[in-house]
Amino acid sequence: MKKFNLLFLALFLSSCTTVSMTGRQQLLLSSESEEAASGAASYQQYLSESKISTDKTNTALVKKVGQKIAAVSGCDYDWEFNLLENDEANAWCLSGGKVAVYTGILPYTQTEAGLATVMSHEIAHAIARHGAERAAQAQLMEYGLAAGNMALQNNENRELIMMGVNVAGNVGVILPYSRKHESEADYMGLLLMAKAGYDPNEAVKFWQRMSQASSGSQGGLSDFLSTHPSDEKRIKDLQSHMEEALKYYNKQ
Repeated sequence: MKKFNLLFLALFLSSCTTVSMTGRQQLLLSSESEEAASGAASYQQYLSESKISTDKTNTALVKKVGQKIAAVSGCDYDWEFNLLENDEANAWCLSGGKVAVYTGILPYTQTEAGLATVMSHEIAHAIARHGAERAAQAQLMEYGLAAGNMALQNNENRELIMMGVNVAGNVGVILPYSRKHESEADYMGLLLMAKAGYDPNEAVKFWQRMSQASSGSQGGLSDFLSTHPSDEKRIKDLQSHMEEALKYYNKQ
């Protein structure tokens, strides 16, 4: 058990890195090259199963916005941007800079700057390596549960205790980190869009539109148990960072 704990500690200490735009310490257990290869494979698989939009105007806009943001990201990824036919109001970016925007989000973005809000947020997730960080957290949680299971192997209440630990780990670690990642991507995305020449005030307007559209649709899910911050908190946080973002925008 002692050997297990020492190995766990060594793994933790050797895997810490820093998010470039925020300075936040994070734990990663994979290399960027591994993440990029995985992202590229998953992206190609998804594209093969999806319908790529034939809307030339909006496709060109997605590529234009993506390239402008990628140019100020500081990451030399093999960037790729595609508009997919999907009614869901969503977009995402896989490790290594593989971006997909769904046509269903275009009625909410409305403008080029609105689209930049969405794409810069997703690109921020990739350059901050949030996916790899969540994978590392899940792996370390598995290690911790395995260690706890070993320590309690003679305890008649082991299963009940481990169930409680598992729930506490998800609510106390995984969900807060997911919310932290969303808030961090909002902040980084705001700066990225401003650096790319888009008015960061448009980010607040976009989330206000999204908040109005989703009002009452969350089924009472509390902010505490959600992987995303509430719309109200998200908008307030964006407004608190606006002065900093505008400094980059005004330099254009």
